[in-house]
Amino acid sequence: MTARIVDVETIDVRFPTSRALDGSDAMNEAPDYSAAYVVLHVGDDGRGERGGDEGGKGDANGGAGDDGSEVTEGHGFTFTIGRGTDLAVGAARAIGERAIGMSVDEITGDLGAFSRHLLGDSQLRWLGPDKGAIHLGAAAVVNAAWDLAAKRAGKPVWKLLADFTPQQIVDLVDWRYLKDALTPEAALELLRSQVPGRAQREAYVREHGYPAYTTSAGWLGYDDEKLARLCREAVEQGWDSVKLKVGADLADDVRRCRIAREIIGPDRRLMIDANQTLGVDEAIEWADALREFGIWWFEEPTSPDDVLGHAAIQRRIAPTHVATGEHAHNAVMFKQFLQAEAIGICQIDACRLGGVNEAVAALLLAAAHDVPVCPHAGGVGLCELVQHLSVFDYVAVSGSMENRVVEYVDHLHEHFHDPVRVEGSRYCVPEAPGYSAQIRRETLEAHRFPEGAVWSGAAGPVAS
Repeated sequence: MTARIVDVETIDVRFPTSRALDGSDAMNEAPDYSAAYVVLHVGDDGRGERGGDEGGKGDANGGAGDDGSEVTEGHGFTFTIGRGTDLAVGAARAIGERAIGMSVDEITGDLGAFSRHLLGDSQLRWLGPDKGAIHLGAAAVVNAAWDLAAKRAGKPVWKLLADFTPQQIVDLVDWRYLKDALTPEAALELLRSQVPGRAQREAYVREHGYPAYTTSAGWLGYDDEKLARLCREAVEQGWDSVKLKVGADLADDVRRCRIAREIIGPDRRLMIDANQTLGVDEAIEWADALREFGIWWFEEPTSPDDVLGHAAIQRRIAPTHVATGEHAHNAVMFKQFLQAEAIGICQIDACRLGGVNEAVAALLLAAAHDVPVCPHAGGVGLCELVQHLSVFDYVAVSGSMENRVVEYVDHLHEHFHDPVRVEGSRYCVPEAPGYSAQIRRETLEAHRFPEGAVWSGAAGPVAS
């Protein structure tokens, strides 16, 4: 019988990180790291019988085998920070219903077509298009399909991608709005040029890992004592790049950057992140005031939609790089940032974009413009996902680790079946089949909002 998607289970899962101000920044003072979580359930017919948000309660891990016979689930999610997660969950359900009844072979055999099918709903697109809660929901479903495909292939997602031919990679992308910046033919040539070194680079990254940086020391809600302690611990643990949150008060930021620089020394990289809070002129003023601390990049200095504003800031604050992208809602935004020479660091997000396919488009655009990609991973499960994208980028797209680092935050990894592994200041290459996206069932039930035990019976404040 033909294996088909028989149900799309959706869960609103939230973690009370606001209680310790983990993840706090100038824009998001008390976030509760959350996810609109999706499970694609596989069965032997095309009729969904469970329905609704409850879905199945099993804890099957997909039983990855290269014939796909034991793979019964694909897991994916999109990241949020508390209230409003229910909107992304609703979007994921509405979009995911388009997959019910489709054969698994049809989906995994042409993931480019599947992504375009999901994103091509003429009525749901009116609520986007390709942005907002609808696009977040689409990302969760697309990511779940990639998890399913990789499990069926018996490979981690990065390896599944890296083993694709250049033409198969090009076919993943919707080129309609991108061809004025990068044609499919030029992307194909770029990818073909990297084929001879793929095996060597794969061996290297397996042995040495992928460079990372830490944000865990620099949350804005931490006091000076905690900041100093965490910076010292970062040095002791081998981190050579540290990022601080800024943007609420300039005098405070000068003091905090001085503390960090004195502790980490002159040779480690120091980055700052204003999380969109400043206007263009304010951002330039901030950068000038912090220049003495040798800032490598200034992340999200202004509105994430202001391409020309970012370009103006980049011209004024060089050689400090402008970094942005975690809130760039689709590949067209990345196209414009790169065309305008508005960024020196390209930051993709595995869940803000419409899943793996659109992330591949952004990687190709950045490689064509010779701009390093340093993914955003400040949120539950983002480290688990973006490691796959960066390893794939190194092996098959850019072929480089120069000036490339992946964000790392030390929060909530224990809730995943295949948690990220970091040694020193480098990500270890994931080896388990899938997208490292699967959250443990006991965690899903305990953190399910609002009825899970963490929320229905927990004492103490949550984000206000």
